[in-house]
Amino acid sequence: MGDGIALARQGIPSVAIVTDEFWEQAKFVSESLGMPDAPRVRVPHPTAGIGEAGLRRVAKHVSIEVIEALASA
Repeated sequence: MGDGIALARQGIPSVAIVTDEFWEQAKFVSESLGMPDAPRVRVPHPTAGIGEAGLRRVAKHVSIEVIEALASA
């Protein structure tokens, strides 16, 4: 969240990809950094260790959400 917010403050559209496990923490961070509506997209936890095919499935599932979040950023 912090990196996405830093980019947004520089005028660079960004979307944080956040796993279920860290969703509430990401909300807290965005609120504490003064951007409670910073775009973020939720993905299943964990993503580490799921391999290339697993990451492709996750990316395919959330790609439209990411594009929509970038378009509205």
